[in-house]
Amino acid sequence: MEGAAESDTPVPGRSAADRAAALARLLHRDCTRLLELYKERESFLSHHVPGGERLVTLALCPEALSTAEQVGHVRSALRRCKELLECLISREVEEMGQELEGEFESLRKTVKDRLGHLVHSTGALLENGEGGCPPSPQIQCDEGQDEVEGSGSFAAKLWTYRVLLELIHWTDSASQTLHVFHTETQGQQQQQLL
Repeated sequence: MEGAAESDTPVPGRSAADRAAALARLLHRDCTRLLELYKERESFLSHHVPGGERLVTLALCPEALSTAEQVGHVRSALRRCKELLECLISREVEEMGQELEGEFESLRKTVKDRLGHLVHSTGALLENGEGGCPPSPQIQCDEGQDEVEGSGSFAAKLWTYRVLLELIHWTDSASQTLHVFHTETQGQQQQQLL
């Protein structure tokens, strides 16, 4: 697995889209591992998969999305995921009086940092004027807490689980979309050279 992680590490000379796709793949693996760590910590959750609608839903742009517009769509979803993750962290600090330290918390911080970098990287890919979806409104931390308030710690743990599932879903979507974007961009550049 170490070799796989190394192959997704950004390499000088790669295109920006290729580096962003590699970062999305790495982030997807990190998010999957983060959920595993969370399930180990909250072992009773391994028998309960939270249901309900997605936490991060976005109105799609026009029906026939170009790949650049899909990148913009995924970027908007990643921004919302980052806001949800920041809400989780701030809620934990508020409840505990401090941020805990451990493998889960360390990886969660890494995910938050990489997620911020991926949001920036995907934005940079679209700076050349290619469309994308309009930015989604910023999440207020209390929006996601409505179902948690007054419901106790079990509801809070399920909400955390759902946020982690969103991270996994949207980082996988970003990885696939950025791979297609990179392939198309590379093809266009080769066509221009001919």
